Parts: sequence; C-alpha cells; structure tokens
Amino acid sequence: MRIAVHDYAGHPGQLQLSRALARRGHVVRHFYFGGDPGPKGATTRTHDDPDTFSIEAISIRRPYSKGSLPRRLIQDAEYGRMADRAISAFTPELVVSSNTPLFAQGAIQAGAEKLGAPFILWLQDIFSVAVDRMLRTRLFGALCVAAPAFKRMEAAQLSRSDEIILISDDFKAEIAALGVRRAAFHTIPNWGALADIPLRPKANDWALANGLADKFVFLYAGTLGLKHDPELLLGLADHFAHVPEVRVVVAASGVSAEWLRERCRGEPRPNLTMLDLQPMSIFPDMLGAADVVLGLLEKDAGEFSVPSKVLSYLCAGRPILLSAPTRNLAARTVARAAAGVVTEAGERAAFLDAATDLYADHDLRTRSAAAGRRYAEIHFDIDTVSRRFEGVFLQALERREMSTAARRAPREGR
Repeated sequence: MRIAVHDYAGHPGQLQLSRALARRGHVVRHFYFGGDPGPKGATTRTHDDPDTFSIEAISIRRPYSKGSLPRRLIQDAEYGRMADRAISAFTPELVVSSNTPLFAQGAIQAGAEKLGAPFILWLQDIFSVAVDRMLRTRLFGALCVAAPAFKRMEAAQLSRSDEIILISDDFKAEIAALGVRRAAFHTIPNWGALADIPLRPKANDWALANGLADKFVFLYAGTLGLKHDPELLLGLADHFAHVPEVRVVVAASGVSAEWLRERCRGEPRPNLTMLDLQPMSIFPDMLGAADVVLGLLEKDAGEFSVPSKVLSYLCAGRPILLSAPTRNLAARTVARAAAGVVTEAGERAAFLDAATDLYADHDLRTRSAAAGRRYAEIHFDIDTVSRRFEGVFLQALERREMSTAARRAPREGR
C-alpha cells in the first residue's frame, strides 16, 4: 500500500509505526506539523530507514498561537489546507490522521475523499469535549455557545471516516453521546517507542554534562501546557529546598513552561533547573539521569489522555510519580503496570507525600522501575502493533472496493 500517516504532533510512537509499516513493504510518508513546539520523535531519516519511508514537515506562515483561541482556529484551518496539499501531492491509497485539531482534520479528510482514498481517523482525544471544557474553565463560560458547533463538527468527521482506531474502549460512550452510531471500532492502545528508549545508566554523558550524576533527580520532560499544573513543580522544589542532593529538572515547552520560567526569574529556586526540550538523540540519557519521573494532568484533562511522556517513562525503566484524575487512562496504566505512584489531581499534599516516599524508599523505586520496563516490553512490541494497524487498513480498502462495486452494479445493469 501507499500510505500517508499524518500525526500533527510528530510523536515518537507514530513515527515508529510509520517506519515499521515501511519495513513491512509499504510506501509510507509521515507528515507532521513542523511548527508545533512539543516533543518530537526522530523526524529525520536514519541510516537504517527503508527506501520506502519518507518524512515531510508541514509549516504555516506565522508561529502557532495556543494563547488566543480565535487565532488558533484560523491557523488550524490554514494548517489543514497546507496538510491537504502536501498529502494529496503524495497520492496515497490510504490516509491515517492522528492528534489533529478539528479545523485541520476536516481539510485532510476532505482531501482524502477527493483522492478516493480511505480515511482512517486515529482518535487520541475527543477534541470537542476538550474545547468545551476549556471554554468553561478558561473563559468562564463566555464562549460556551460555540461548544455545540465543535461537537457537530467532530461527530461529522467521525461519521465520515472509513475506520476509527481508538486508544481505549472508554471512548465509545463519549462518541455515542455525540450521536455517532457505528457498528465497529478498532481499539489499539498507545505504546512507547521502546526501541528508541534503551535503559541507560544514571551517570551517563548527559547527566555528567548537566551536573546531575550525583544528585537525586525528579524529572519532568515534555509539553507543559494548559492541562498541566506547574504549581506542583514549584511546590516540589520548595518541599525539598533543604535537601542538598535533590534537584527538580524540567525539560519542557508550552505556555505553563513559560509561566514557570518567568516565575523562577522573579523567585529563583536553586534546586529547580529549567531546560528546553531535549532532542530525541539524547532523550534516553536524560530519562536515565532521573531517579523519579513526573507526570501532571489537571482535573479537567479528561479520561482518555495518555501523554506520550508517560509511555516513554515506562520504556525508560524509571519510577513514575503521576498527579492525574484517577479515572484517567494514564493513571490506570501506571497503576496497572505497578510502575509508580498515582495521586489525585489537585491534591498537592498527597503529591508531596508520594514524592517523599519515593525519595526515601529505594526498594519502591527499584520495583516500580522494573515493573514499568517489563510492562513496556510486553505491550509495546512494534511488529505486533504494526500488524494490527495493517489489518485495519486492509479492511478499509476492502470495504471501499465493495462499496465501489455496489455503486457500479446498477449502472452496469442499465
């Protein structure tokens, strides 16, 4: 097959899937938003990539704004037009799209329809629910009248998709509430890029270069945005301010990361280190330097979100301290893997108590780290994952052929 895989975010797992599909003999081009500042996988070709694999970054004219919703929607529509143009030029037989804002997704889906290529919607989150939640909590209800329009848009995109891949069965109830009725979905849980994140020793080159090899490191790595509470990281630094060996390291981008940098400029904390996002080539060493890795999700983050950082943490074999709604899929994954400690979102005292327990209990850290890596090795095999995706793609093509044949039959009869 000639497959276009579009992942707006450029996450490691999606890039790993594209490479695996190419190794299985398909011609695959991976598209992503080059202007998104979030963490990325290996977005350049490597020496062992097959000739049938290529990568294309898509850009828009101005830096993307997440702070202004109206500007954000205009830029999403612009990005959608650019993505449709790039994907159409590749002339795929099948299009997969993931992590994509609604205004952009609509343009990509319409482009696939013009090509006559099945469109696979790989659902990582229900955007209209997230937008509704943001409008109510961030804008105090001022724009809540717009929420039903987003829900109708998302319902239409789901209904028009040839196949829908869910990361959890939990999505089904929310999709039904949008008025979408489908006989079948395909559930394929997200995974971490296990092959790209080998176990690394604590005293590695990155740790030595950053003066962390002999420190106890709480590490947060990845996007720090609106659904993450940076106050917990400040609180953690203050909690351990009088423990000389402890460092809180934040390697992040996003609006909350900028807020945290500004706060630290006004009120410096010597034990809190702010870094830019680190490239994928040194990402394993950075994770290896950590004694405890951190995840944060606010109460309104929703049930389905599994930040890619949590999956990477499992691969890295480091104990996880996660503050999140306990019903959230990431929280349930960490608990099921026995890979660390989960505290309820917003409960600062419980978060700090758990951090103290992990700092003090070497055996707990060792058990959690080993359990997380074991979970990753069992569940994150990319060959198994790629075969499951391939099965969905074949079904989509077969259904499209049957539908085309059914439309032709009456005309041929006449």
